[in-house]
Amino acid sequence: MLEMIKAAGWPIYPIILASIVAMTIIIERFLSLRKSLVIPDGLLALAVQDYRKHGVNAEMLNRLSANSPLGRVFAAGLKNVNSSREIMKESIEEAGRAVAHELERFLTTLGTVATAAPLLGLLGTVIGMIEIFGAQSAAGGSNPAVLAHGISVALYNTALGIIVAVPSLVFYRHFRGKVDAFLVEMEQQAVKLVEVVHGDRN
Repeated sequence: MLEMIKAAGWPIYPIILASIVAMTIIIERFLSLRKSLVIPDGLLALAVQDYRKHGVNAEMLNRLSANSPLGRVFAAGLKNVNSSREIMKESIEEAGRAVAHELERFLTTLGTVATAAPLLGLLGTVIGMIEIFGAQSAAGGSNPAVLAHGISVALYNTALGIIVAVPSLVFYRHFRGKVDAFLVEMEQQAVKLVEVVHGDRN
């Protein structure tokens, strides 16, 4: 591995840094975007049951807010339970936007890595080609060692750039789809909560 890095030259270091950033984000998002943490099963039923038994109080709202992102959305709506349906929905939408921003955290960076890694690989390719052409002497001869090094720089950087970009893009799309699915489900459950509170649903 060290020999490959040496053969690829300095352009490979930004690609290695990009791979470390991508791997860190992928692991963090895998741990953070678990359904049990974002949308716990049965939270709507528990919130409705608690509301019907004890009404809205500070302890209930704090417990919901600390529970999960979905709990924060419910808490925002129940905080305005005595207001009109429209105001309750607006407060839920505001909380939903904040939650969406939190769920999408680091995804822009992961998408940037997926886009930039091939370009960094291309930069290494160009630098390798420059070394190859620089190995040509004015008399038309060439230095085999410099020529081989230039080829190594070009090929290793291109390959590693693609190796970093493909998983980054795949996981970026995966996490984007997961976040979108979470947001749709959270919206549906929030609508049910509003309907229950305002007597449109049992």
